[in-house]
Amino acid sequence: SDTATHPTSLPPSATNTAVRYLQQKMGAEVWMVTGDNTRVARSVASEVGITNVAAEALPGDKVTRIKSLQAKGKTVAMVGDGINDSPALSQADLGIAIGTGTDVAVESAGVVLMRDSLLDVITAFDLSRVTYKRIRLNFVWAFGFNATGIPIAAGVLMPAGIILPPWAAGLAMALSSVCVVCSSLLLNRYRRPDFATTSWGWVREDIELG
Repeated sequence: SDTATHPTSLPPSATNTAVRYLQQKMGAEVWMVTGDNTRVARSVASEVGITNVAAEALPGDKVTRIKSLQAKGKTVAMVGDGINDSPALSQADLGIAIGTGTDVAVESAGVVLMRDSLLDVITAFDLSRVTYKRIRLNFVWAFGFNATGIPIAAGVLMPAGIILPPWAAGLAMALSSVCVVCSSLLLNRYRRPDFATTSWGWVREDIELG
């Protein structure tokens, strides 16, 4: 996947950590598409570790850049906070707005970050993956439980002398729902990635997690 972002107004240490995490841990291709002049854009990009830079971009240029990436079969997430970012946020497969940004950007995005830290982008991606895995687990559990229990309740084992009383069948169905709900509630124990002491070979002692 690709992440088009405008990090020039965000804390350097947090942005640097987010960019390196996206590149090294998640395998994302990170772009900086900004309206700032080329000299400033390349300076900031060099500081935070971004090699793909498109400077002096108008709102339409940002949309064009995203469309070109999508035409290559890539999934694009766009992070922005200004009015000029709203068309690109709408065009991207996933628009992520900084909560402290403009109302237009917030309305155009599918995800709104409550803080101005790109580390929350990583947290959003990680939480979505954990949630998706939990949904799949719940589906497999519920399908397997019902695929086994319904034939038994229908009497498939009656020739063997095994009969499931109606009250037991109802209890089993309720138990299936309770198990799925309890499994979903385990998401309350979610903890975001540890950016200060990571397992991907890089440590920032000066980072502020907030």
